[in-house]
Amino acid sequence: MAEAVLTEERGRLFIQRIFAASRDRVWEAWTDPGLIARWWGPASFTAPVIRVDLREGGRYLFGMRSPDGQDFWSTGVYREIAPAERLVFTDSFADAEGNVVPASTYGMSGDWPRELLVTVTFEEHDGGTKMTLQHEGIPAGESLDMTEAGWNESLDRLASLLNERQQG
Repeated sequence: MAEAVLTEERGRLFIQRIFAASRDRVWEAWTDPGLIARWWGPASFTAPVIRVDLREGGRYLFGMRSPDGQDFWSTGVYREIAPAERLVFTDSFADAEGNVVPASTYGMSGDWPRELLVTVTFEEHDGGTKMTLQHEGIPAGESLDMTEAGWNESLDRLASLLNERQQG
């Protein structure tokens, strides 16, 4: 099950997914760098660099690569970590060293803030896990639509990874 609700007036994206995997497995896929690298980014992208300092106040640096070889970097700080329940972190465009850069560095239009907020919750649901993601601060319009498409492609990849691991 996938549900996406775009709340344009507030620049907030809300996505719910049901995964046929335990909360611990879904949590692990969100927090283990080796697993994140297997699902992070749109369908045809790779994630060659995933660094995670999983503690409140710790930073992450994710590098994803498009099929034509362009790298896109994001960074942020973990604000809240409740294992297998809740993950809250900031989200900013970055360079390869983890320095925050404006969205225009990557050709993004619109009035992007330098920092957005992502909240992911995990709940048991019929033997699986309901994951709810909120991404706040995205400029309305095309930017919000692109972000929603990117998240859903990533989450499709996450579902495939979880299914593969359930059978392995």
